[in-house]
Amino acid sequence: MQLSKLIEKCEVVSIHGNTDIEVEGIVSDSRQVKSNFLFLAEEGIFTDGHAYIGKAIEEGASVIVYDKPMIEEYFSKVTYVQVKNSSVALGLIASQWFENPSQHLKLIGVTGTNGKTTTATLLHHLFRYMGYNAGLLSTISNYVNDEQYPTTHTTLDPISLNSYMRRMVDAGCEHAFMEVSSHAIHQKRIYGLQFAGGIFTNLTQDHLDYHKNMIEYRNVKKSFFDELPAEAFALTNNDDKNGAIMLQNTKASKYTYSVKGLGDFKARIFEKHFEGTDLEIDGRELTVQFVGVFNVYNLLAVYGASRLLGLNKEEVLRILTLLKPVAGRFQSMRSPRGFTAIVDYAHTPDAITNVLNSIREVLDNKGDVITVVGCGGNRDKTKRPIMAREAVELSDKVILTSDNPRFEEPEEILNDMLAGLTEEQKNTSLTIVDRRQAIKTACALAKPGDVVLIAGKGHEDYQEIKGVKHHFDDKEEVEKIFTLQ
Repeated sequence: MQLSKLIEKCEVVSIHGNTDIEVEGIVSDSRQVKSNFLFLAEEGIFTDGHAYIGKAIEEGASVIVYDKPMIEEYFSKVTYVQVKNSSVALGLIASQWFENPSQHLKLIGVTGTNGKTTTATLLHHLFRYMGYNAGLLSTISNYVNDEQYPTTHTTLDPISLNSYMRRMVDAGCEHAFMEVSSHAIHQKRIYGLQFAGGIFTNLTQDHLDYHKNMIEYRNVKKSFFDELPAEAFALTNNDDKNGAIMLQNTKASKYTYSVKGLGDFKARIFEKHFEGTDLEIDGRELTVQFVGVFNVYNLLAVYGASRLLGLNKEEVLRILTLLKPVAGRFQSMRSPRGFTAIVDYAHTPDAITNVLNSIREVLDNKGDVITVVGCGGNRDKTKRPIMAREAVELSDKVILTSDNPRFEEPEEILNDMLAGLTEEQKNTSLTIVDRRQAIKTACALAKPGDVVLIAGKGHEDYQEIKGVKHHFDDKEEVEKIFTLQ
């Protein structure tokens, strides 16, 4: 594609060189540069792409796009394009390179602290059930119709995002559903994409290792809705105090969903059990295969978005009864010894509270709750004592253990968690650094009728220690234990 076309939507500060040249590829990683490629230098969290401009030129880059006025020497065979903001430019250039695929899809973004994966994934499943071609970009995996691709981030970089959407368009997809993380919004990874709708799930403490405080975290989420076009819809959880804030400045059509109060889409819960929930949505009674009030909110968001995208009410409600929980999200297994094990991704204070409350409501004091929980390393440290406290207060027995320690010492993470407990709570809790042993111990302690919750990692099939990912799957560990019972 011609360089002049690639950069036509960018806010250009200066150009040194010829823009009437053909670009044969675009990258923001100097290790991927090939001859006649465009290399975009972007300052990241850990590294600054501007430091690799020389290497990119050595590897054959014919175009350098950058935003720091630091070029000391211009090479005649290279075109230098200085832009106001490299992150913004990357989104625009990536969209242009792949011929603006988001404009040919009804792209729905799901943002919030908890529920993004479930909501986006269930929307994809529902649309596929109804015969629509549809794509998914999520924490667990990416899909083009039913073809699965691995993923590395909740929200990918602009080049990868647009590449997947181009595949979706080429495969005939009409809809695409994607998780939109606060990091991605803040880092402009979704810049240049055209959304047909946005969904807000909830907002609770998370990512304060990245955002300065909860207000900044909330405002970053809000900016996603602020940027939605007038022809899009904005659907928010009216029972979350931040739901109305998300709608304050949006140009999109505003809609809400609610379990407790007023909303455009309403649900009412009748009965909860470990096999599912009996409820009513918009006046129609149904039984779904999901447990917990938090999952009812997710399903209500799915229902509302489906209706706003023009699907038939009766068909949507019918398919909601067929949908199954997403991998690692409240996945329950029955032990031969008569207790239930539940694997869940809960890794925030609010998420652990929601899951444990849901278990308590179904148990109705007819069994004990034994919780295995840890916190990830090199992430928000302030939530560690809160998570431990919530787990202890809502469980009969708690085993604190490792999650993904990453580059931190597991013992130090556990000490941060223990700091949230009273001396009495510390004395009644177990601390087992080895996660496999912690899960075995929890299952050994469980009696018939009890529930063992294994929280934090959910769908993940690895444990990251000192930069190395070792195979580890909570669900697999439980299944191994069950085969020996």
